[in-house]
Amino acid sequence: METARPASLASSETVRVTNSGGSSPFVLTCDHASNFLPPEFGTLGLAAEELSRHIAWDPGALPVARRMAEALDATLVETRISRLVIDCNRSLDAPDLISAISETTAIPGNAGLSEKQRAARIALSWQPFHDAVASIIDKRLARGVETRLVSVHSFTPVYKGKSRPWHIGIIHDEDRRLASPLIAALKRLAGINVGINEPYSPADRVYFTLERHARSRGLACAMIEIRNDEISDEAGQRKWADLLTGIFSDLEPSSGSQGSGRRGLGHPVEPVN
Repeated sequence: METARPASLASSETVRVTNSGGSSPFVLTCDHASNFLPPEFGTLGLAAEELSRHIAWDPGALPVARRMAEALDATLVETRISRLVIDCNRSLDAPDLISAISETTAIPGNAGLSEKQRAARIALSWQPFHDAVASIIDKRLARGVETRLVSVHSFTPVYKGKSRPWHIGIIHDEDRRLASPLIAALKRLAGINVGINEPYSPADRVYFTLERHARSRGLACAMIEIRNDEISDEAGQRKWADLLTGIFSDLEPSSGSQGSGRRGLGHPVEPVN
């Protein structure tokens, strides 16, 4: 868990941007990077040990993303507040934007929120994260810098009693320009079980950040999900970060379908709140 910060957090402190001028065409996001709860939220009615679980964050994802960003000279945007407060990878009208039940766990502090309380959480974490991603991408496009957006996540080995055999999953929609060569590269590696739109797919509402910032601009994008027992320690995090860095160093988008709803490549869009 991150070290505690003051109870009254400025919006600039709820999102971190590393290497904003990175030379890589890749911009990385880590939407569920932290399990930090600002003191004003207490533990949201949960036992303290619950905050180390996947319901609060994506364990291991941030160290992988940071190591990749450093090696690739890529920009990284990360959240700094637990998704238990608000999930930055959900639309504002999503039923699980602020979950009263996460997986099978009730979140008492999220039940019965007023519109004012919801708005305060949006302003605290969701809006600053998306403003930061949009600003970075639009500045890059204004300079004519090629930009591809990749989000880094982790998932549990078992979900609601069902085992998940994949070591890594690549999530994509009908735009497969980045996903197809990435999946092909991973499948060439011995001993790695690659899930394609597993354990989630865009139909599960997990693709929001990429839809909002990449698909709306016609940018190639993909979502990486690593099983969290693979990255539970520094050795595993280093292994997967280095493996993915090696792939991304040579990765070029395919000329396959970009799907529908495409705007011109590199076309900034108006913010949607």
